[in-house]
Amino acid sequence: MTDSSEVAGESLWQQLLDRRMLICMATGFASGLPLYLLIQLVPAWLRLEGVSLTAIGFFTIVQYPYAIKFLWAPIVERYSFLNLGRRRSWMLITQLALICFIGSLGYWQPSSQLQSITLIAAAVAIFSATQDIVLDAYRREILETEGQLALGNTIHVQAYRVAGFIPGSLGLFLVGTVSWEINFTVMAAFMGVGVLLTLFINEPKSLASPPKNLWQATYLPFQEFFQRRSIGPALAVLAFMVLYKLGDNMATALSTPFYIDAKFTPQEIAIIAKNAAFWPAIIGGFLGAVAIFKIGINRALWVFGVFQLITIFGFVWLSQAGNDPWVLAIVIAGEYLGAGLGTSAYVAFIARETSRMAVATQLALFTALASLPRVVSSSFSGLIVDNIGWTDFFYLSALLAVPGMILLFWVAPWNPVKAEAKEG
Repeated sequence: MTDSSEVAGESLWQQLLDRRMLICMATGFASGLPLYLLIQLVPAWLRLEGVSLTAIGFFTIVQYPYAIKFLWAPIVERYSFLNLGRRRSWMLITQLALICFIGSLGYWQPSSQLQSITLIAAAVAIFSATQDIVLDAYRREILETEGQLALGNTIHVQAYRVAGFIPGSLGLFLVGTVSWEINFTVMAAFMGVGVLLTLFINEPKSLASPPKNLWQATYLPFQEFFQRRSIGPALAVLAFMVLYKLGDNMATALSTPFYIDAKFTPQEIAIIAKNAAFWPAIIGGFLGAVAIFKIGINRALWVFGVFQLITIFGFVWLSQAGNDPWVLAIVIAGEYLGAGLGTSAYVAFIARETSRMAVATQLALFTALASLPRVVSSSFSGLIVDNIGWTDFFYLSALLAVPGMILLFWVAPWNPVKAEAKEG
């Protein structure tokens, strides 16, 4: 595998201007919008309608499809529909379904129809997780070298987080201005970015033919992964995928209800988030791309991981400062910068660990492991906060960020040459 600074002899700017990077931007936006809708706008909606924190916490169990999507990834790997090809057909099916389900959310009342809202939100999560399977596979198939993986996944992650401004800023700003029916319809319309992406791209040139049957699509990815390394290092890699983002995911699991409990209005949150998060996300994305390109994925995991850990203490500060717009702005800026940088290196690492010969199921498994901490922490965060309070909750989140950093000694040592896994 080539070093990230030796990308087919091309400079950073040549790589950034590559058409594949524009595709990565679109995949990030289409992938991020449904998730941020579920973790930002929907919890805010429920909280404003008087639903308890504990109930909101347990409501987030609808996110579990992200953690078990590898179960149906072999189906996505094996079959195709609509004569669009294996990847594009699944993209279009999931994106049209997401438009329908997201647009229908606002027609229900949280006070009396929470069960129906939960079912619709679960459908959003299922189709969103399925879209992630195919978008991740597509991106892995068009990004060939480690440098392209680093840049492409950094761009994908930052576009993913920029997508959060739609439900997290625009959606909250529209609260009280338009009805919830119109609000969620506007959110659904932004999924048109994904549809346009699907219609204008071509099928990737995969190194491997589609599996001959469903059984082959299921077992070959696991066999290939465990053949590359002994059982100990393999399990260490899998544990790292679970633990690296655990603290950050825990701290941000109920961020919008936290801001509301700190006595900020939805409009204040929207305006501050728009101004305090947008530029850190853009600047962080550019700096992240440059840093990963220059120092490689391994060292970026160390540097960005430390920064990501430090930003968690911003939430401790805000929990004690109360209703202070400047503190909220600093915390949001730090979260978008720190967590965004950490995620960039993390996603690039996951992609590097994936063989292009078994891409969809392996990526689904790895990203499912990556989403497991967010899903589990979201489910129980409300209960934890109700029992220990926000400040101690954020201290706990910071503590949970440490094990993933310790695992870096084994899975991604500072010397990247010795840590790189062979590409399948």
